[in-house]
Amino acid sequence: MKRSSSHRLLAHGRTFLAGCVVLLLLVAGVWSSWDSAHHIVLAKGREHGTMTVTACGEDACTGSFSPDADSVKRSVVTIERSVAASKGDRFPVVVKPGSGYVVRTGTPGFLHAWVPLGGALVLAALVIGGGMRLTRTAWGAGVAGAALLTATFVAL
Repeated sequence: MKRSSSHRLLAHGRTFLAGCVVLLLLVAGVWSSWDSAHHIVLAKGREHGTMTVTACGEDACTGSFSPDADSVKRSVVTIERSVAASKGDRFPVVVKPGSGYVVRTGTPGFLHAWVPLGGALVLAALVIGGGMRLTRTAWGAGVAGAALLTATFVAL
């Protein structure tokens, strides 16, 4: 069966549009992840230490900050609330410059920072498979996203 040029144009348009949606999802995932991840990835010259959680609210947890050698002691620092933070927990953190907010470091913190990218990969996999008809690529993106989310769950 011979396809008309309008069918090919429609197929290419669908693929182009799906590719734009995939690109948008991945850029949004990286952008959202980079907000926390850059404090971990580019941590040289920042204040490092250990946070001891003393209280948790709906959106954030607060606690004391015990600095490493080159950092200043802080009586109260704040970290974004996650399912892995509860009263009495201690974990390594880095202070966001010019603030009292901290970001968890180490492997659990690194993985947690990239969770939005993992979710974006899973969503993009659906668009890659359904809109672009690239099943192997879709499986690769979906498995990569699911692996990141699973590794984060296990690490925290």
